[in-house]
Amino acid sequence: MMPHRVSLLLATVWAGSLWTIGYLVAPTLFAVLDDRQVAGMIAGRLFRAEAILSVVCGVLLLALANLLVRRGEASYRAVRWVVLGMLLCTLVGYFGVQPFMEVLRNKAEAMGVAVSESPYKTQFGMLHGVSGSIYLLQSLLGIVLIWRLGARPGRL
Repeated sequence: MMPHRVSLLLATVWAGSLWTIGYLVAPTLFAVLDDRQVAGMIAGRLFRAEAILSVVCGVLLLALANLLVRRGEASYRAVRWVVLGMLLCTLVGYFGVQPFMEVLRNKAEAMGVAVSESPYKTQFGMLHGVSGSIYLLQSLLGIVLIWRLGARPGRL
């Protein structure tokens, strides 16, 4: 019972932080701050912290799910797939797409302009769209994860 509760807690922290940062904090930064570059810099740091938290929670959840599967909780096999999907979203989105966005941002900065005013604007926008789509998928998988883990153990 304890590994199940810890799994639910980790999943709640993970998914809750995804939703809070991505859908409340980051949009609020851009709505409140006049300087979009400052808002983007702060949001970038928050998303970095979110990515690290995602990896930590994901690895711990996989370890707990494996433990529970070995103990005979076959329903945790599906949980592992959801967690792997969420981890993959983090790895591709933050550690795959974001570095390319950072390169474009740095190139624009070297030209003395914001990326939104640079020749890299279109590329950056496409990458931002890809990153946002991956984040949305991860957020939806977070709902699935919480829903499954919120069920009574054995009925996931």
